[in-house]
Amino acid sequence: MCTYESLLSDADQLGLEVIEKNFHSDAKGFCKGNKIGIKKNMSQSEKACILAEEIGHFQTTVGNIIDLNNLQNRKQEKAARKWAVKKMISTEDLIHAAEHSCNTLYDAAEFLGVTEKFLQDAILIFREIYGVQHTVSDKTVIFLDRGFYVVSKDM
Repeated sequence: MCTYESLLSDADQLGLEVIEKNFHSDAKGFCKGNKIGIKKNMSQSEKACILAEEIGHFQTTVGNIIDLNNLQNRKQEKAARKWAVKKMISTEDLIHAAEHSCNTLYDAAEFLGVTEKFLQDAILIFREIYGVQHTVSDKTVIFLDRGFYVVSKDM
């Protein structure tokens, strides 16, 4: 699990300048060169998710990928999101959320310090990586279309 502050530190170590500002568009973040813009007036969780994805863009994408009608741009967008998910959440984190009685996506997202949308995207990405389930030690995480649940081997 990463917090906004630790992601700011990561960005600094990569030589990135992160600026919080009000945008004239609906955008929540952007990455251009070594500058990342994050929309002000969002929750810390939302800022963390956006910053992780923008760092992911810095690490994985090339050029202007704003036009998502272009297949290559969509692939680059997905690569940045996958990078962000791997940075922010692990399957072990999902197990910890379940162990702390997080029974809804909202509860799990709150526990993990991410947005519900980011958690939904993470579950879909984990499903692409692992298939419908992934076992860690004695726990199996089952990835559903709209959530997840954890099963213990001794059940």
